[in-house]
Amino acid sequence: MDTALYESLKNAGTDVGAALERVMGNETLFLRLLKKFSADTNFEELKKALSEGETETAFAKSHSLKGMTGNLSMTALYELFSRQTEFLRGGDLSSGASLMSEIEPLYEKIRDIVSTI
Repeated sequence: MDTALYESLKNAGTDVGAALERVMGNETLFLRLLKKFSADTNFEELKKALSEGETETAFAKSHSLKGMTGNLSMTALYELFSRQTEFLRGGDLSSGASLMSEIEPLYEKIRDIVSTI
């Protein structure tokens, strides 16, 4: 992995070292998983569910994103999705939706970084 990509991911709250450990140092696999993350539709479906007031669907989508970001050691996003899932699990759609102002810019930043791979 080139230094620029490593630093960009790190600056976006990803623990690249931990992610590489999780995939036993296989950079090719890690890059492939990043591309799958970027192509995943759960984020758009989360936004739709939040805008339509579908708390259960929003919870399911946020929970899936929490798992993906955790597996990829995207620590900053993982923490935000963790908070969001707890609000949504408790039925607090408003608080869950309010976190999107923090989640979306970081999510888009990572997707932009991944698009350079």
